[in-house]
Amino acid sequence: MSRVKRILKELEDVQKDTSASITLVLVSESDLSHLTGTFLGPPDTPYANGRFQVDIHIPNEYPFKPPQMKFDTKVYHPNISSVTGAICLDILKDAWTPILTLKSSLISLQSLLQSPEPSDPQDAEVAKHYLSDLAGFQKTAKYWTEIYASADAGKKNGGSDSSKDGDDAKLYGIDEATVGNFQNMGFDRAKIIEVLRRLGFKKVESGEPRTENKVIEELLK
Repeated sequence: MSRVKRILKELEDVQKDTSASITLVLVSESDLSHLTGTFLGPPDTPYANGRFQVDIHIPNEYPFKPPQMKFDTKVYHPNISSVTGAICLDILKDAWTPILTLKSSLISLQSLLQSPEPSDPQDAEVAKHYLSDLAGFQKTAKYWTEIYASADAGKKNGGSDSSKDGDDAKLYGIDEATVGNFQNMGFDRAKIIEVLRRLGFKKVESGEPRTENKVIEELLK
C-alpha cells in the first residue's frame, strides 16, 4: 500500500471509530504529511476530562519510519517536555514498526499519561517532582489539565507562555506559603519562583535555615 493510500485509510478508520474518542484531521487538505490528533485524558488520572492535541508530521518513508509527534497542549508529565511538547516514547523511535498506526500511536500517548516512566524522563524537573512528591505532582498535573486541556481552555490550549495563563507558583507545584515568605523579605515574586525552580525546591520549611539561606543567596545574585 502506498504512503498516500495508507494515510487516507487511517483517516477514514479513525472517523468511523467514534467509540475511541480520538480525532485525526489534516491541517491542510492539500498536505497529507501534516495532521492534528486529539484524545481524551485517561480516567482516574490528573489528566481526566482533558482533551489533548498532538501535532503530527509524517515522513516520506512512512509507515517504515515513525511519525514525528509532539504535544500542542501543554502537559505536566515526566515524559513530555513542559516547554516544547516533545515526547519520550519508544514506539516513536526505535520500537516503531509498520504495523503501528497513527491511531495506535495516539492510544499509546493516552496510555503514557496513565503510566509515567520517571526513570526515563523527557522533563527532568517534572520527573523529580513525581519521584519526590507524588501527591504534589498529581495536584500540579491536574491544574495544568484544567488550565490547558479542559473544554473551556479555549486559546490557552497549546499556548507557549504558561506564566500568563495560570497562577505561576501552582503551575510549577511550588508552595505558595514558601513564595510568600520570601516576598515578605522584599524579593520579587518572579525571581523567587525562578530560583526555587532552578534549585529544585518546591517547599522550604521555616525550620530549614540552610535551605532558606541557600535560596536567599541565589536571590541576592
